[in-house]
Amino acid sequence: MIESSIKSLLPKNARDRGLLAALGGCFLISFDPSFIRMSGVAGFDTAFLFGLFTTISMSLIIQTTDSRGLVGTLRESGWPAVVSGLLIVGSALSFILSVKHTSVANTVVILSGRPVLTAVVSWILLGEKTTRNLWLAMAGVMSGIFIVMSGSLKSGHLAGDGFAVIAVLCLALNGTLWRRYKDVSRTAIVGLGGFFLALATFIPASPSNFSSDTWLIMAAMGLATAPIGRVLNATATRYIPAAEAAMITLGNVVLAPLWVFIFFQEQPPLTTLLGGGIALSTIITYIALTRRRLAQARA
Repeated sequence: MIESSIKSLLPKNARDRGLLAALGGCFLISFDPSFIRMSGVAGFDTAFLFGLFTTISMSLIIQTTDSRGLVGTLRESGWPAVVSGLLIVGSALSFILSVKHTSVANTVVILSGRPVLTAVVSWILLGEKTTRNLWLAMAGVMSGIFIVMSGSLKSGHLAGDGFAVIAVLCLALNGTLWRRYKDVSRTAIVGLGGFFLALATFIPASPSNFSSDTWLIMAAMGLATAPIGRVLNATATRYIPAAEAAMITLGNVVLAPLWVFIFFQEQPPLTTLLGGGIALSTIITYIALTRRRLAQARA
């Protein structure tokens, strides 16, 4: 099972496992915008191809590495995996619709509220309290992301902003669900999310018009970086609070412009460099201080 392989590569300490999984997921997902830019297709086409290849990759991994097989894994994962898969569809489609109806800056700024909303939902549903240091770290990261987007932030339309709110709510609920049901197969969750996404976008998509380059580029994204990154994100919530995992994952918003610069020579503005530096330094500082505090507590 892919979770077993990931677990064998992670540190023995549970908290370090969660931090490394969240960082790894953040790193892999940050490549999504570059793959989407390379694909050269519209939003629903991108969503369909991502869902299709994610379904294929996760199904093959489960069938070949899990002794329960695909059917057995899905059966044992039960309704939490189905609900989580549907929440993945809700967040993905709402994100696409938000980008279509408002500015990308508006969408990303609203999505940066994910850690705070996740903390609130986890507190209400799980009774999971958020430490003062985590609140401060989330504020620092969100401030950095706001600076990143401030250069192009504009009012946009209410409908687009509303879709972004729906997307961030789905993400917060999913993070809390992963935290509550730690034993549910993360591979099955991501695979079901891909299947539901492909099913939901099949009609508006136009697969017969895709070029061979589009199929290859989206295969690289849908078979490797994107689904594995999401499995890592979901795995992180087994070991660290959902709000903390969400906060670290926001680092992909900062890393994504870096890859776009490397691959497309698209020079990031000064606000991106400044805000990105604040967000990343906040995450690094929070992890370092937390590790030191826990080491002192153990000593």
